[in-house]
Amino acid sequence: MEGNVVTGAGYLMRGAKMLTHPSLRLFVLIPLLVNILIFGSLIGFGLSYLVDIVDSWLSWIPGWLGFIEWLLWPLIGIAVSLVSGYLFTAVALIIASPFNALLAEKAEELVTGKPVDSLEGLGAALLAVPRGIMRELAKLLYYVPMAAFVLLVSFIPVANAVAPFLWFLLGAWMMSIQFVDYPMDNHQLSFADVKEAVRRRRLSSMGFGGVVALCASIPIVNFFVVPSAVVGATLLWCDELAGS
Repeated sequence: MEGNVVTGAGYLMRGAKMLTHPSLRLFVLIPLLVNILIFGSLIGFGLSYLVDIVDSWLSWIPGWLGFIEWLLWPLIGIAVSLVSGYLFTAVALIIASPFNALLAEKAEELVTGKPVDSLEGLGAALLAVPRGIMRELAKLLYYVPMAAFVLLVSFIPVANAVAPFLWFLLGAWMMSIQFVDYPMDNHQLSFADVKEAVRRRRLSSMGFGGVVALCASIPIVNFFVVPSAVVGATLLWCDELAGS
């Protein structure tokens, strides 16, 4: 496996530091407002059911394993938060996809100093909304079968002890694909190309996606995750994926 987990994790912070650049501010503001609106309304709804979900999963644990409930409760809680964070992020990305593509374009131009021949302005980006939505739905459909498998494991006694770790790995993988898709789509690369590029630099991609998944599950912090991750994924694309 190529790449570096620590380097990959650092792309999110590098992306966050670039958000205040004058050439990016406008393209950061709109996705940020979308995130605040969506996350603010959905997080409260999701947290209200967290205890019931965790208790339901724990009820499948055999009596003789009851002594590990104190360990599984926080792990399952974290897993539910990660899944919720991904799903809420997916909804926000579907709505804000044209603006995120523009943000990725401007970030790449800022980093490389070369123009990206893709959207050619906000008007063209808005016209590409249907295509962007279809791309987001393709990623969601890619996620659902894997999530269904991990969900099945979550209800199998004994085996469900590893479910929180599987949820984290799945969340890290999907967050990487989710955001790297923006700069790669700007270069007219297919979704299959995105998956292959992330697979080639798996360690860096998982490091990046893991940090994004964790931050997306933290209230307030997740408001700023999407624009930071869009720019961070663009840096990952420029540094490691474009020439791989």
